[in-house]
Amino acid sequence: MPFGRRSIMSVATLLVSALSFAGTAFADTFDEPPLPIPLPHLAPTDRMTAKIVRAKAEKPKLEPLASGRSTIVPFTNSPFPYTGLIPEIDKPFLDVADGGRRGHTSVRAGVYWQDETYSDRSVLLALPKGFDLRRPAVMIVFLHGNNAVLERDVVARQQVVDQVDASGLNAVLVAPQLAHDATDSSAGNFWKPDFFARFLKEAAVKLARFYGAPANAGEFERMPVILVAYSGGYNPAAYALDVGGAGHRIHGVVLLDALYGEEDKFTDWIDRSHKSAFFFSAYSLSSADGNGDVEAKLQADRITVHDAAPKRLSAGTVTFVAATDPTIVHDDFVTTAWVPQPLSWVLSRIPGYPR
Repeated sequence: MPFGRRSIMSVATLLVSALSFAGTAFADTFDEPPLPIPLPHLAPTDRMTAKIVRAKAEKPKLEPLASGRSTIVPFTNSPFPYTGLIPEIDKPFLDVADGGRRGHTSVRAGVYWQDETYSDRSVLLALPKGFDLRRPAVMIVFLHGNNAVLERDVVARQQVVDQVDASGLNAVLVAPQLAHDATDSSAGNFWKPDFFARFLKEAAVKLARFYGAPANAGEFERMPVILVAYSGGYNPAAYALDVGGAGHRIHGVVLLDALYGEEDKFTDWIDRSHKSAFFFSAYSLSSADGNGDVEAKLQADRITVHDAAPKRLSAGTVTFVAATDPTIVHDDFVTTAWVPQPLSWVLSRIPGYPR
């Protein structure tokens, strides 16, 4: 029997009533209102504005730093602890055991224990006043000498943070703790192939956070690197250049009374890179022999060598400065050498990165 129009309306009315009753009963079961609470409406343009506001909040505005800042933080990719072999002689670095302790026999100072000397993961990070990530910038990696601790020696005694600030260079400073307060030039994990590149990558992430712009880590990771080594820092510097995996980023090498060994690695790096990077070595009587050997090898390779510091340390310059006055003391070479504050003096001659 066909339904009439009135019959269809009656059925629809019954269905609506049934659904309304079912919805009410279902809602009563969970003690909630039968219909969702309306949410505030956002027009498409309002949603777009909200996204823009949120994006701006997540990416802070980059500005020159109103004041310098520095910190010491632990790194995962630090030079120590190190449990591998000493390269070229394939001897275990940790060659002494006493119960649960392990140690390393230093040629000049006897046994140093891992828990006291080779377990410090600290790295000094510093940003000078006026540092501006929007401008061309460089990363300075400072490798300290023997018997050093970051805060006591690199910061306070050698004034490395202050000298970077005074140089006027738009630069960041990264200084890893090597053997802690020991007469030992071991490179630790910097002996490993490509490890120096991993160290630089971690430094970029931590510097970006410290600067207050973690989203800009890539800009720190692309910065050219100035590798500075003082005294016993020569060994980690030599291996960073030789097997570190970051050769494309090295813009220059500065040695401050530091050529005490690994002369061939420095000579090879200069042979490979002198057209794209600079090399500067200043020395007292203490490291005169090592500097003389490298200079002679370079001259034999027909590489132009300067014995007077140029006004600009541009790519392609290779310079040796003799600071052999007997009154110049090796232990004070970072602060008092051929000039006062020599590190600042050298950095101020690197063109292209003004603050």
